[in-house]
Amino acid sequence: MKAGASLKELTAVQTGADLLVHALIEEGVDTLFGYPGGAVLPIYDALYRARESFDHVLPRHEQGAIHAAEGYARVSKRPGVVIGTSGPGATNLITGIADAMMDSIPLVIFTGQVAKGVIGTDAFQESDVMGITTPITKHNYQVQELEELPRIVKEAFHIATTGRPGPVVVDIPKDISASIQKSKVTNDFHLPGYQPTVKPNPLQISKLHDALVQAKKPVVLAGSGVIHAEASEELIEFVQNYQLPVTTTLLGLGSYPGSDDLSLGMAGMHGTYPANMALYECDLLINIGARFDDRLTGNLEHFAPQATVAHIDIDPAEIGKNVRTAIPIVSDAKEALTSLNGKTVQVLDHQSWMAQIESNKRDYPLWHDQPEESIVPQWLLKKVHEYTKGEAVVTTDVGQHQMWAAQYYSFDRPNRWVTSGGLGTMGFGFPAAIGAQLGDPDSTCVAIVGDGGFQMTLQELSVLQERRLPVKIIIVNNQALGMVRQWQEKFYEERYSESIIDTQPDFVKLAESYQLNGYRLDSQKDIEEKLPGILADDQPAVVDCRVLQKENVYPMIAPGKGLHQMIGVKK
Repeated sequence: MKAGASLKELTAVQTGADLLVHALIEEGVDTLFGYPGGAVLPIYDALYRARESFDHVLPRHEQGAIHAAEGYARVSKRPGVVIGTSGPGATNLITGIADAMMDSIPLVIFTGQVAKGVIGTDAFQESDVMGITTPITKHNYQVQELEELPRIVKEAFHIATTGRPGPVVVDIPKDISASIQKSKVTNDFHLPGYQPTVKPNPLQISKLHDALVQAKKPVVLAGSGVIHAEASEELIEFVQNYQLPVTTTLLGLGSYPGSDDLSLGMAGMHGTYPANMALYECDLLINIGARFDDRLTGNLEHFAPQATVAHIDIDPAEIGKNVRTAIPIVSDAKEALTSLNGKTVQVLDHQSWMAQIESNKRDYPLWHDQPEESIVPQWLLKKVHEYTKGEAVVTTDVGQHQMWAAQYYSFDRPNRWVTSGGLGTMGFGFPAAIGAQLGDPDSTCVAIVGDGGFQMTLQELSVLQERRLPVKIIIVNNQALGMVRQWQEKFYEERYSESIIDTQPDFVKLAESYQLNGYRLDSQKDIEEKLPGILADDQPAVVDCRVLQKENVYPMIAPGKGLHQMIGVKK
């Protein structure tokens, strides 16, 4: 089959699997992440016949496949496509599906299923994919008739990539994929109940503009909705027209240049003092594409208590869900910002506010101690930024290293930051880097991982070995589950229950067993002498960086506290 073949070019005899392959080609899919098994053998047979049309990435575990697809989707701005077999193949995908749902990542997942005649009989490798995935997908399907497969695939891609993006599962019984097409098929569809609101209400835009003109202490909060809408340029224009301070969520990093003078950095539990105090003291909060999650807001009683809140979001369910909203705007972020930028720009009377913010930036910066020889993780992340000139695609696992990367690797453009936000999935960072590298082959891709999370998905080193992808794995190795240890130190009287990992593999020898370059860096001198060359090399590498174990992430908002009650702030 040739790429770009259409349904009109189908031959007289086609299986359901052939229809699926053609439908994927029509959607422009050229990269698949999947693992074969009994219930998807007809699909893999069809893929074999169409092997020139696809780059199929074989992970060593289904969780690796779906996290790689997430990384691919975030960087390439195309939906990630995953194939898994029935039963354990499908259930191994569940964590990644939930992760994508929480973070609004467009994925289309095809799961094999036992034949229709034995569904519900506890057949070998049967699982209730529909029941399991209903709470964690934007939509899901189980194909009942071969002829409906092309339409379902078309709908699945449409739903996954429009409105608020998200994962869609298509469960295909084996007898459907193996059956022979006997009648004409079509992929035409009509979804009258699914019509996302894309353009904003002009009256609400006018209300926001009027509130902005009157505000004395305005602040912009940019979330990942700005990135999904590809609205960074419009955000920059809006912010600079009115000279507004801007902070971002964890997933919004890169939506506005972190190095710009108007940037306050990330807000929330481990956000900067200037960002959190701006949210606490503002009189107008303009939220663009963020969902006001608990790690951002802290105690809601103390979140923006004096502010008029405007919320721009394509998902109406998010507006008013957590924070009372005075100016709701259901819209695509790009469309809303375009409308705002079309208004007459007026000079705002907020000079004293900007002076206060500049004072906070000057007096309360991020800080850390700097021993003479030991590797401090914050310093390490600054060095990674320096050596990559801030241009790398950075993926992370979840924990202390994730927060240090968010704080110290400043992102000046979107789609450079790939992390697990809402679900907080350990094991995400390394396979996501594989997908990110495939999604942007010309970029330097750096996976910042902890020694705990890396060991959850390190089997994907085989993919680096097989493909020689130049991913650089930086292990921030404190021989602990760092964030767990920090919370046990602060809130459980230093009872380090199962958070110190004294026994570890030799990560250098592990890398070498996969025919990859491995390095152990123990000192600042090692970092300065070796890391620049490692990052510049065109080969994959595993870099074991031994950092101080008891270093903590600051600032921090303790559970139950407000944004203004940060600990670990140093003047």
